Amino acid sequence: MIDSAARRLRRAWIVIGWVGVIGVIVLSLIPSPPQLLPVDQGDKVEHMLAFGSLMFWFAQVHLQRHGRLATAGLLVALGVAIEFAQRETGYRSFEYADMGADCAGIFVGWLLAPPRLPNLYAWSEHFLLALSQR
Repeated sequence: MIDSAARRLRRAWIVIGWVGVIGVIVLSLIPSPPQLLPVDQGDKVEHMLAFGSLMFWFAQVHLQRHGRLATAGLLVALGVAIEFAQRETGYRSFEYADMGADCAGIFVGWLLAPPRLPNLYAWSEHFLLALSQR
């Protein structure tokens, strides 16, 4: 029973991460995305926050170095692919600086991930286990 709940939680955690990936793709390719930071070069901060959040999220379940390296590599590839896709749209622009901001965000997300900050995934697993034992 507990093992099944742990598997469901892990699956849900990863699905939520993929929803985040899809959200980044959609927001990167729609004609007029919402501007969260209306300052000069605010989009670079948005790139860092988006990719840093994704790296941080997936690093909760990928604690081993090889899993994190794979995640980081896939996120870098996603950032590059998005820039090339934006160039093809005709209404979005291709920017190397955006790729750099994506990479910076991935790096920061990795640095902030467990063990430096608490493991939110493990915390939620313990919380749900405690709830199920009531």
